Amino acid sequence: MSQRSLSEWLTRLEGLHPSEIDMGLARVRQVADQLDLLQPAPLVFTVTGTNGKGSTCAGLESLLRAAGQTTGCYTSPHLLRYNERVRINGEMVSDDALCDAFAAVDQARGSVSLTYFEFGTLAALWLFKAAQLDAVVLEVGLGGRLDAVNVVDANVAVVTSIGLDHQEYLGDTLESVGFEKAGILRAGRPVISGELDLPVSFMQRVNELGCPLLQRGRDFGWRAQDEGVWDVFAMVDSQPVEYLGMPSVSLPRDNLSVALQAFLQAGLYLPETELRRALTQAKAPGRLEFRQITWRGQARRLYLDVGHNPHAARFMAKALAAQNVARVAVFGLLADKDLAGVHEPLISLFESWYVTPLESPRSRPAAQLAGYLAGQGERVHECNSIAEAIARALDDSDVDTEIVIFGSFFSVAAAILWLSETSGVLIDG
Repeated sequence: MSQRSLSEWLTRLEGLHPSEIDMGLARVRQVADQLDLLQPAPLVFTVTGTNGKGSTCAGLESLLRAAGQTTGCYTSPHLLRYNERVRINGEMVSDDALCDAFAAVDQARGSVSLTYFEFGTLAALWLFKAAQLDAVVLEVGLGGRLDAVNVVDANVAVVTSIGLDHQEYLGDTLESVGFEKAGILRAGRPVISGELDLPVSFMQRVNELGCPLLQRGRDFGWRAQDEGVWDVFAMVDSQPVEYLGMPSVSLPRDNLSVALQAFLQAGLYLPETELRRALTQAKAPGRLEFRQITWRGQARRLYLDVGHNPHAARFMAKALAAQNVARVAVFGLLADKDLAGVHEPLISLFESWYVTPLESPRSRPAAQLAGYLAGQGERVHECNSIAEAIARALDDSDVDTEIVIFGSFFSVAAAILWLSETSGVLIDG
């Protein structure tokens, strides 16, 4: 049993390495090999992508559990508690379990210096290996090729989307990003792509490694019916299959169709009734998540979205535009994100914007957000915090106006805390 508390461990991890991000696998592989973590389970899915990783992982996890598999799921970042990053059989692991894992990694690493993320990744793999699970889903933290998760050779590689983000690490072209994402591929092993337009650099690696490629829009995907009902089609043993009249789901159908194809490609099976239930039950907090609260005696609708780049903004704009409803934005953004690219798809979508700094040293100042948006013709209100921005947005708008809170994991985390303090029990839509 570790002698440190979880908060003490996390504080220690933050100061162990001279930089927050240090791309490369040599140090992580050395410690993983020492702990025999390079194959944490018989079946491993690695999930990369500019957007959609979290909801794809949630869909995969739900399908695997419905099929009777014991599962581990590693995602990042977390919203409120570090424990959210590591789930075993659908449940967050305990503080004690994480502390024991951190202690095991600490002892094995010797003089090897690890970043916060690398240390956490190894701890998750240690917990998964100790639990003797059937299947593990690993979300790539940044890029793919040099990300700590990539020390594991996945049975099935998944790329959800390819867009520009983290350009200081991944490059400023789709070709450079595609090359980094292709780093998770393994020779002869399948890759499932949710990206419709794959860069040449990605396809070159697919061909060089002889990876069977299944691509959304060509080999699998979905079609909309009325009122949220949809059809999904996929490939099983090179034969097309269809599931018609699927019920409404809370996660993006693009990503759920990717998760389903990855599940089927692994040779797993679910009766159609169970498959429908698994996709319906898949949840990922902060992905255009609907919340309803009572404010000043009236029922109000809020949406929370962790989207923080142009690709995510385009998805959110398309999803919101499907309903003609008055909306206002509560918005915070980190300084290294593309403000113009995020705003462009959202022009004219909101009646007004309530902008705020985030609780991060990397936050973009509210005055900078306000100045840019006002210069683009938006009506802007500058606030001091997410909490203040939500309250002002609710007070300034009528009962039928929706409040959309987005721009960062920090935005959504602060919103969830405020909602919990303000309304007690949240009503999940």
